[in-house]
Amino acid sequence: MSKPLSLRQEQVLQATVHHYVDTMEPVGSRTLVQRFGIPASSATVRSAMGALERRGLLHQPHTSAGRVPSPMGYRHYVDTLLPEPGIAVQHLERELTGLSLRWAGLDDLMMHLARRLTDFTGLMSLITQPQQENQQLETIRLVPSGDRLLVMLVEANGRASHLNLRLPHGAETELTAMERWASAQLEQGDLNWDALPRQLQRSGAVLRNALEQPTPANSTQVVVHGLSRLVSEPEFESTSSLRPLLELIDDQPATLISRGESARVWIGEEHPQPALEACAVVQAPYRCNEGLGHVALVGPMRMAYATARAAVQRVARHLELLLA
Repeated sequence: MSKPLSLRQEQVLQATVHHYVDTMEPVGSRTLVQRFGIPASSATVRSAMGALERRGLLHQPHTSAGRVPSPMGYRHYVDTLLPEPGIAVQHLERELTGLSLRWAGLDDLMMHLARRLTDFTGLMSLITQPQQENQQLETIRLVPSGDRLLVMLVEANGRASHLNLRLPHGAETELTAMERWASAQLEQGDLNWDALPRQLQRSGAVLRNALEQPTPANSTQVVVHGLSRLVSEPEFESTSSLRPLLELIDDQPATLISRGESARVWIGEEHPQPALEACAVVQAPYRCNEGLGHVALVGPMRMAYATARAAVQRVARHLELLLA
């Protein structure tokens, strides 16, 4: 955002997220003051909520209703306002410390951890088995075709492949510069997405998301637990929105997780899979001799992000210790 939020606006946004996660009900200024002890009048909080709505961080589901967080509001909350996880995470930590591979093989261990993650968070959990990472990319070519983007990929071993992606509106003007940037990065060894220029964000985000998705040639064994928890959430009452999600989980569950080496939080349409536009995905990687695996939680955008992120990070860390 071009202008930082004021302290009052951050307090109001954080309180609105916490209220909606707890209750799934729109909230007004008086409730925020009373429940969270915000040191301001209802009128002042109402003004802050209006400012947050104008900036796209809150919205009103109905004209007479209070406000709820928007996907952009959740993103700002996760990036800058996430609190420390609660004391319950310490209990999960102690339980994980007592685990051992002596009583079970890797498959049993992954299923046990997936069940525990679901029980602990109330979210659907996924754990992928570690696999060797892809060959180093050598060349990337970007070819626009109408509203699609054809991406030609050549790996260091000479293997070639291509991707057919949706091209964001207005991003076609970035493609020449995006291709030059990618070539310069690959000459240095790898794509450093943290160094992506701001003017290339639209095309860069699409390319990064696609490159970090598993491909059929690199299918990954994945344990999934807690699907019933996911589909029972009110956000997924509509059959039309639920069916694509169920098909994706049945056919390509590994595509719910990116292949990157860093922890990530996907919110709504940030995820490259359209079936997850009503969801949030919190994931963390783990590394061992066999390669790279991931631990993830999937749920509605209305989730306890601090707890979810702490849980996947701790499970990933203990998997590394157990598989070292």
